[in-house]
Amino acid sequence: QVQLVESGGGLVQPGGSLRLSCAASRSIFSLHYMGWYRQAPGKQRELVARIIGGSSPNYPDSVKGRFTTSRDDAKNTVYLQMNSLSPEDTAVYYCNAQLYIGLRLNDFWGQGTQVTVSS
Repeated sequence: QVQLVESGGGLVQPGGSLRLSCAASRSIFSLHYMGWYRQAPGKQRELVARIIGGSSPNYPDSVKGRFTTSRDDAKNTVYLQMNSLSPEDTAVYYCNAQLYIGLRLNDFWGQGTQVTVSS
């Protein structure tokens, strides 16, 4: 099992920045996959940054050049630095991890953190 706790969301003006954190309850090295997703009202959840594993590009075109990830392995924590934010980035941001338990790949999500970009 792995628990994920996101933090760092809030209200920011257009053009501003935020850094989100996702703390995992176990070593990041034990995870098969880890990524950041977001879901805006009325829209499907979408990948915004891939951190570990997977085959998709690290960042979709919608955030490329504005969002970057980093990690602190000692703290089992990953970060999402978001710059040049626009109202279109408003969403609940989720941390996702996949972990093999035996032969089964299990999917885990954090509770999400709200990001609102508005003047």
